[in-house]
Amino acid sequence: MQASDLRVALFSGNYNYVRDGANQALNLLMGHAIAQGAQVRIYSPTTDTPAFPPTGDLVSVPAFAMPGGRGEYKVAKGIKAVLPDLEAFNPNVVHVSAPEILCHRAVSWAREQGIATVASVHTRFETYPQYYGLGFLAPLLIKALTRFYNRTDMVMPTGRGMVELLQGWGVTKPMRIWSRGVYHDRFNPGMRSLEWRREHGIADDEVVIGFLGRLVLEKGLDVFAEVIKRLQARGVKHRVMVIGEGPAREWFAERVPNAVFTGFQSGADLSRAVASMDVFFNPSVTESFGNVTLEAMASGVAVVAAVATGPVGLVEENVSGILCDPKDMDAYADALARFATDHDFRQAAGQAGFELAKGYEWDKINQVVVDTYLEAAEKKSK
Repeated sequence: MQASDLRVALFSGNYNYVRDGANQALNLLMGHAIAQGAQVRIYSPTTDTPAFPPTGDLVSVPAFAMPGGRGEYKVAKGIKAVLPDLEAFNPNVVHVSAPEILCHRAVSWAREQGIATVASVHTRFETYPQYYGLGFLAPLLIKALTRFYNRTDMVMPTGRGMVELLQGWGVTKPMRIWSRGVYHDRFNPGMRSLEWRREHGIADDEVVIGFLGRLVLEKGLDVFAEVIKRLQARGVKHRVMVIGEGPAREWFAERVPNAVFTGFQSGADLSRAVASMDVFFNPSVTESFGNVTLEAMASGVAVVAAVATGPVGLVEENVSGILCDPKDMDAYADALARFATDHDFRQAAGQAGFELAKGYEWDKINQVVVDTYLEAAEKKSK
């Protein structure tokens, strides 16, 4: 088989209506697959005000607003409404990107039709309940996730840490790592702007500790705020800059009252904002990779992050950054204090991250997925 023989049906819970790292990666993947000659069709809930235009043919799946104050996200009602379109498309690969109702039904349909199924892993869903006082649900989620991935033919985690985690749960299906890339012409140290910093009231000699991401509790906002509080208590000079928007902005702003909130940034504005940090602090443990960490590294910014599935294997300890126990607030504060007070160490870490990030290129990384599609389809056809 060749890429031009592929007919890929991608099922997503959020392909383009709310911007996040996962759906941006999926759009880039579909663009690469199309460029290689594959036919693609995407099935996802939609809105009248999407965050960005979709790549490929997008079929709207009926959905309802997610309960619990997170109405910006949609939950698909199932696959029935789009079955005629799916059957007409006649895919030879079904790619599911989230363990929700729509994707479960898509896997069941594909298994009944003898069609290859591939699952990509984007988010540590089992970590979410702890942020909403429902930690007791985590074991049940892990059991459900394990069953979901074991129903597919191949699984695509984002790195070594996720492979080990899934195998530890009992996922036995073949795995192919789908990492993430970065556009080096956009994210690089040359985008740093002291003038832009000054416009936000940041002096040239101030060390900026930055947050980048959607402002939701599961991004570790509570940890970030607590660590900054401890850093202030120590008298360590720094400034906090927050890049992003989200429903927890007001909650977060109350806890980091002296932070500079830039709001949502995109394109060259985002690149400039990231490169204008001095240290990127990412305490989140919910990502399977963490595109934002790679973007910071490519921008020449030192990293402090959690020992979690995303940063492990990406950040080189005491070279491009420092990794800390996710629950050790003092370790985080120690790491940030070291970067804030040791200019040479901070500069060396930023340079090391810049060099390491050079190995992450989108076309090479997305070709791994196209090759995985081919492998899965060929096995199924025999």
